[in-house]
This record gives sequence, structure tokens and C-alpha cells, in this order.
Amino acid sequence: MKVELFSVAAVQECDYALLAVSGGFSTEFSQQITANGRTCVIDNSSAFRYHDSVPLVVPEINASAMKGKLLIANPNCTTAIAAMALWPLHQRFKLRKVIMSTYQAASGAGAEGMAELEEGIRSHIRGEQVKASVFAHPLPFNVIPHIDAFQENGYTKEEMKVVWETQKIFGSKEIACSCTAVRIPTLRAHSEAITIETESEITVQAAREALGGAPGVDVVDDPAAKRYPMPVTATGKHNVEVGRLRSSLVFEPRGLDFFVSGDQLLRGAALNAVLIAEAKQAERDEAEL
Repeated sequence: MKVELFSVAAVQECDYALLAVSGGFSTEFSQQITANGRTCVIDNSSAFRYHDSVPLVVPEINASAMKGKLLIANPNCTTAIAAMALWPLHQRFKLRKVIMSTYQAASGAGAEGMAELEEGIRSHIRGEQVKASVFAHPLPFNVIPHIDAFQENGYTKEEMKVVWETQKIFGSKEIACSCTAVRIPTLRAHSEAITIETESEITVQAAREALGGAPGVDVVDDPAAKRYPMPVTATGKHNVEVGRLRSSLVFEPRGLDFFVSGDQLLRGAALNAVLIAEAKQAERDEAEL
């Protein structure tokens, strides 16, 4: 493919612009691009996620939110993966509370994060000092409960993204959310341990049925056969894996505990952006009929 120097005019010749850039770049150029009234910008940065006028979209959940809009925000990867499992449960049982702990791969910090993990493992094996520059501490054989900047309330921005974005995508600020985000020494795919409290009574079987029929979800839940969601099996998959389904000992009969793994580079970013473009094109095709 021919690579051309960026300009607003060049991008405006396209029907769709998928941005994988910094928030500053998007802030400067996204609205300039859409000013022609035709080019649709799908932005993977956080620049516009929390603007009331910009839809934050997971197509299987809220594609209708982008009707008539040319600037569309892609959610944070952690939120996108969780949302795939939470939405079918919310539709059937209505969420009241979501408590999440994440296990996030080095690739969440980009290629540099993966390289630092790999080099750190080699250094450890050689008996050399393991250095950290991308992460706050050495990641090999360690976990770091610190992703993004700490906020005044003691949560990190990564944790608050889950709160803000879940509420916006689901269209309900009544869903109480709490998250602890942890970096772990894996290369790809994020995992999440999630506890929910629901308004309606929920059983494992009913939850399995709701999840089993949901687009973008694979139920991987057979502990006897040692089958449950893992980064190694979720890597490269379009669907999110959900398993370890069990009634919450805290919230039963209106609660559930489960585990999720999803490829954050696909479901959490690139794939979701492409699905947004496809849904937008379907909207345009329908409008032309």
C-alpha cells in the first residue's frame, strides 16, 4: 500500500478515517476532517470520548448512538472487552453494581511495553538488573497495580475510564462501577475478574444462556475440563471469552462472579473501529434506499 504524507485535504478524499494517533493529534485534526460533511472519523484516542456530543460506540451495544454523526469515539480497550460480557447481562437482569479487577498485558503500553517485558525477562535470566522505563517498576515476574496517572480520588485514570465509559456506552449513570487496574507480565490480551449485582435475580444457567446468545462472546466455562478464559486462548480472537461463572457469595441471589479475556488490540481497538465503520456504512446504505 502506498503511504502518503498526512494532510486534512488528503484524508477528506476518503469516506472513513480510522485514527490511531495521540489525543493531541485528534483534537487538532478530527473536526477539521469532518468539516466537509462527508468523511467519518473513527478515533481510537481518548480525545473525544467524554464529549457529550460525540458518541462512544461498541456497535453490538449502541450503534444507534452514532446516527447522523461524523466523529465517533472508540472506547478504552479495557472497557470494550468488559462491555461485551456486561451488556447481555444488563439487558436481561439490569446491572446495579460492577466491581472489576483487571489483568492487563504489556502490549497495552504499546510496542515499547512489549519490548521492555521481553528484554526484562532476558536480563533476569542472565542475572542482570531488570530496568524499567515504560512501566513504573520492572514487570517480569511481577504485577503492578498502577496503569495511567493517579487521580484525586485515589483511582488511576485507567480505572476511571472503565467507570465513565461503561456508564456512557450503556446510557446509564445509575450503574455503580469500581475498578482496580493491574499490569501483568503477559504480551497480549487483557483479562478481567468481574463481580456484578443485578436488579433481577440471576442464576448461573440464566447468565450462561444470555451470554451464549450474545454476538462477540464465546462462553468458555468448563472447569472440570480445565476450560476457562485465558490470554493465551483469547489472543487473535475476535470474540471475548467469558467463563468461571458462579453465583456471587456477596450479592446472591442477585449477583454473579465471572472471568473475561479478550484481545485488546482487536476487540479493544482495531476490530471495534472497523465494526463501527461497517455499522456506519450500513446506516448510510439504508439512508440511500
